[in-house]
Amino acid sequence: MIASLNDIEALDAQARPHANSPSTYSLICDTAARHPDAPALSFFLRVEDHATPVRWTYREWLFDITRLANALHRLGVGRGDVVAFVTGNFPETQLTLWAAETAGICLAINPLLDGAQIGELLLAAQARWVVVADPMADAETWKRVGAGLAKAGGVQGVLAFDALRHLPAALRPPQMPLPTELSGVPVFDFWAEVAKENGEALNFEGPQAQDIASYFCTGGTTGLPKIAQHTQANEIALADQIFLVAGESMCVPGRTMLVALPLFHVNAALGTGLSVFAGGGHILLAPPAGFRAPGLIARFWEVVQAHKVSAFSGVPTVFSGLLQAPRAGCDLSSLTAAICGAAPLPVELFRSFEAQTGLRILEGYGLTEGTCVSSLNPLDGESRIGSIGLRLPWQPMRAMILDAQGQFQREAGVDEVGSICISGPNVFPGYLNPDHNQGNWFETGQADGSSRRWFNTGDLGRMDSEGYFWLTGRKKELIIRGGHNIDPKLIEEALAAHPAVAMCAAVGRPDAHAGELPVAYVQLHPGAQVSEEELLAFAGARIHEAAAKPKAILIVDALPLTAVGKIFKPSLSLREIAAVVRAEAASAGIVLSQLLVEQDAKRGLLASYQIAPAQTDAACAFRQALGRYAFHSQELSES
Repeated sequence: MIASLNDIEALDAQARPHANSPSTYSLICDTAARHPDAPALSFFLRVEDHATPVRWTYREWLFDITRLANALHRLGVGRGDVVAFVTGNFPETQLTLWAAETAGICLAINPLLDGAQIGELLLAAQARWVVVADPMADAETWKRVGAGLAKAGGVQGVLAFDALRHLPAALRPPQMPLPTELSGVPVFDFWAEVAKENGEALNFEGPQAQDIASYFCTGGTTGLPKIAQHTQANEIALADQIFLVAGESMCVPGRTMLVALPLFHVNAALGTGLSVFAGGGHILLAPPAGFRAPGLIARFWEVVQAHKVSAFSGVPTVFSGLLQAPRAGCDLSSLTAAICGAAPLPVELFRSFEAQTGLRILEGYGLTEGTCVSSLNPLDGESRIGSIGLRLPWQPMRAMILDAQGQFQREAGVDEVGSICISGPNVFPGYLNPDHNQGNWFETGQADGSSRRWFNTGDLGRMDSEGYFWLTGRKKELIIRGGHNIDPKLIEEALAAHPAVAMCAAVGRPDAHAGELPVAYVQLHPGAQVSEEELLAFAGARIHEAAAKPKAILIVDALPLTAVGKIFKPSLSLREIAAVVRAEAASAGIVLSQLLVEQDAKRGLLASYQIAPAQTDAACAFRQALGRYAFHSQELSES
């Protein structure tokens, strides 16, 4: 039971439950030995078929993981060899994750990336095998993977699976022969290769704790991200941490975790994946497109009732959509908690969701470099709206005062803003590309004379007197649209290619539904002429990721610059917030007599406003509207 920082500190003094486990495979073996007949994973390919999912018990799940790991080993995958999956959410994706990091290293790739980006990631990771759904089930991804293979080189084979095998028997189309190759790379039948193997035991020596288990991409799901390495020990530590802070709601036999976030992300794969398997819980895997699957949001509460779902994890856009989904008459008593991450949850949405559903939302904070989660509001304690909660056990987390070069000066005091830094068994060893590790790490001395290594997350925040953390800003410039990370450089590079553009900067525009939407500010060359509409079309044609296409382009006389001539993006972010506040005021039909947007030391981005007198009724609607956004707002009293 975790209710306060004291409980976390008490756990710090104890040994982790699986500290001596050598691998994630051994974790799943232990669970299968304890609960062989308990359900491990269920899956429905279409929402309309959710009542009759395909299902694996833990005995069956371990058997198939073992068979696939043995097949990969037979196909030449060794400890340092990389197996990539470029798929939606399928059982085969989950199987590949655990089998690939047992035989070699698993690389998770977003299937929505374009072919060139897929190819760059395969090349950077030196992938040897790629797992993908066959062209009958997902022709578009098949084409993109083909384009990626043409660019990557070095891939020895493709394992393609028949995703339509998960349809009810009466709806399955005749299985078509697989193509023999894809962009010159031989194609093998996934399940045919699995069927050749024995699933009773591994045919090779399994991995050890310090072996690299997986590569997950970070720093943006659009543009070419960095590749973060996770050891087996990192993933085991995370499973222990989540089990102890949220296990009763999702990680024990009899509990069902609904997984609808993408499996190429650490949240679904590890945070609500491995941690569930480690404790003996049951994963209900939603259709391949997850929350974007046709009908899932509309029938979400029906699915929860039918499968007695205990918990799920989502992003702010999901919670906003679920509020609109019909739930009258649905028995939601099985639900214990909903976890929200990826982006700040607007206060009004937080309150409305809890009030209307009776379900607790646990806001947390995590990053791929911390394997998944670093802090969470306690399930058994106070959830503080706007806070990212208490740190996880065994993972020191501090607000640090660093110098301009990122070197340690001192720990921040209570409620003093600093750089959020993490250390501990779940913190990754570094990025695959050594250049990406520069400036991210520092060491501090310990009382016993040893040193501790810290990772600087790039986020700014503070810790209050009771150990709750509060984010106040991002040094990183990512735009987070509905939990989808967008690297602004992708937009800026596209616009910079236009001959009329002298300088440009992409920032996030606050949005009540998506959290942020990408917009760009442009300064033209002297004498150049181009319309904002032309620039939108120009950028859109060069940005292949739909989420990253800017929603608006604003041409300005001059971009704000720092003293050394760099574009000062915080000024543009403040301008965007001010524009949103004015737009909401106009929509409510009120007049603002004063508006100030600034970076507040404790609350981060803050809009302070004063409403002209005699507008009481309209002012109430205006205040509620502002509550739907992630930035903070306050009404000024009349002087």
